[in-house]
Amino acid sequence: MAEPDETASGDEDSGPPSSPAGSCHEEAGVVPSPWRDQLRPALLSVPLLTLLTGIVFPLALAAPARLLFPHQSDGSLLVRDQVVVGSRLIGQADARPGDFHPRPSAAGDGHDATASGGTNLGPSNPRFREDVRKLAEAYRQSNEMPARAPVPIEAVTRSGSGLDPHISPSDAALQVARVARVRNLSEETVRRIVAAHTAGPQLGFLGSPRVSVLDVNLALDEMTAASPPAPGR
Repeated sequence: MAEPDETASGDEDSGPPSSPAGSCHEEAGVVPSPWRDQLRPALLSVPLLTLLTGIVFPLALAAPARLLFPHQSDGSLLVRDQVVVGSRLIGQADARPGDFHPRPSAAGDGHDATASGGTNLGPSNPRFREDVRKLAEAYRQSNEMPARAPVPIEAVTRSGSGLDPHISPSDAALQVARVARVRNLSEETVRRIVAAHTAGPQLGFLGSPRVSVLDVNLALDEMTAASPPAPGR
């Protein structure tokens, strides 16, 4: 008679050991909540990022800029007789016949710093074409040019910001005769003033040469001892 197998288990069920009756959360009466695990980092990240990007980062940029570039950090303001007359960074409306005129503007009623923007009209838009036609006609009349004389494209199109403080040298050259005649100056004198306030491309290759309209007009005012400037200048 065969001997019984001594290796056989005395239990009929040989499955894995049973797990504890409940986890530590269950023993404490707490049920895990996935949304709580997500909500906490979200709530903490809001004030942290606000502090970092709204205070720390701006101060880290503003403090060195204030020390290294005080004039630029103040807005590149131009002062005459202890009065701020404008900024080198923002164009101003000016239609005086003895002044150089800025580019046309679609910002508000024209050169409105609180409403910066362009026309958003494409070259195929009839309104754009009509606007360019009227601006070109007005430009030729104010500078005493023939009716079909070519004009610089930037002189008869509104800039994207509406606040461009510069004009091109070619635009300035066409205004020299008018400005010289009204101010009783020689055209050569006016050209020298324009050349003195003409900047080349940034870093020698970025952009195009440009003339600072406000700088030129202020220099002309000082030379001719003109009457007080219009409001805003």
